[in-house]
Amino acid sequence: MWNLSLPWWEFVLRGVIVYVFLLVILRATGKRQTGQLAPFDLVLLLVLSNAVQNAMNGGDNTILGGIISATTLIALHYCVAFVTFKSKKLEAWIEGTPRTLIHNGVLNEQVMRRELLTRHELGAALRAAGCSEIENIHVATLENNGQITVSLRPRAQHLAI
Repeated sequence: MWNLSLPWWEFVLRGVIVYVFLLVILRATGKRQTGQLAPFDLVLLLVLSNAVQNAMNGGDNTILGGIISATTLIALHYCVAFVTFKSKKLEAWIEGTPRTLIHNGVLNEQVMRRELLTRHELGAALRAAGCSEIENIHVATLENNGQITVSLRPRAQHLAI
């Protein structure tokens, strides 16, 4: 229960490697993975967490090994939050930048394709904002967290009320 099968520093090193790998791979797959979880996105994250578990613990199932791994992940998370707070360049690289999906009623198809966002998903966000017509949108933005924020044109705001 308390006797580690690996040295403590190996848990830390394994945790750092897996954390950085997941940070890079999830960042590369786009904003959708974090903000708008469809059932298949949730399944992917659950299976992914199970897949990297053994890479982190090296087959060690002791309580102490779990505590070291969890502490490493929390410390790394804090470090990434601190670094992104201090550096706008790293913040943009790690967290991404917002993308404009619609501007003055015109849909940006290129951003939709790059972010793998379907018209159905965009339509759901527009309906949630109280508008179903793209022409009535001043700006729709895909935020860093995967959420879509919508600003209606002034004329459309009066119609929505």
